[in-house]
Amino acid sequence: MKKLLKIKEAVIVEGKYDKITLSNIIDAVIIPTDGFSVFKDESKRKLIRLIAQKNGVVIVTDSDSAGAQIRAFIKNICKDCKITNVYLPQVKGKEKRKVKSSKEGYLGVEGFKKEDILEAFKRSKIGLNPQKEAEIITKTDLFILNLSGGKKSSFERAEFCRFSGIPENISSGAFLDALNSLYSKEEFLKEVEVWRQGADKN
Repeated sequence: MKKLLKIKEAVIVEGKYDKITLSNIIDAVIIPTDGFSVFKDESKRKLIRLIAQKNGVVIVTDSDSAGAQIRAFIKNICKDCKITNVYLPQVKGKEKRKVKSSKEGYLGVEGFKKEDILEAFKRSKIGLNPQKEAEIITKTDLFILNLSGGKKSSFERAEFCRFSGIPENISSGAFLDALNSLYSKEEFLKEVEVWRQGADKN
């Protein structure tokens, strides 16, 4: 079984292929901005900021002008939070899945080798002092708590989002990612208990 680099912060990348690449190298919540879409996606901006306020974020973008714009945008919306930048070198080339290289001709995050990505994280001092591994929140946990898979799960999930400050209209996958960035499993179960007790009083 391959050992992944454990990172407590959420990692912000540009696209889904960057997320897939990093998922094979690091153990962390990875949130893609979907390129420039994050500029207009209020829910994703709120989610990134919420997670950044809790544990901080690590930004890993392509080494071109578009990546620089996205990096600057994330830094701006999280300016009072802990931000760590991971910079990959500017290397000419293209990713295997692409027919031609990007506009500026530089290799994107997904095109780098594992060793190069780990070296970039090491330079930024990410994951050098790994925390004790906490038990993660799973889809099964959400099902047991009726926050997923039940008749009233969507309503319950929306109510919990309002209670906890998580954007309501994010996908179920993003909801689970947010929970694992904001809470340990023990903290989450306590938070649900407090929420339900408050709901019962109303």
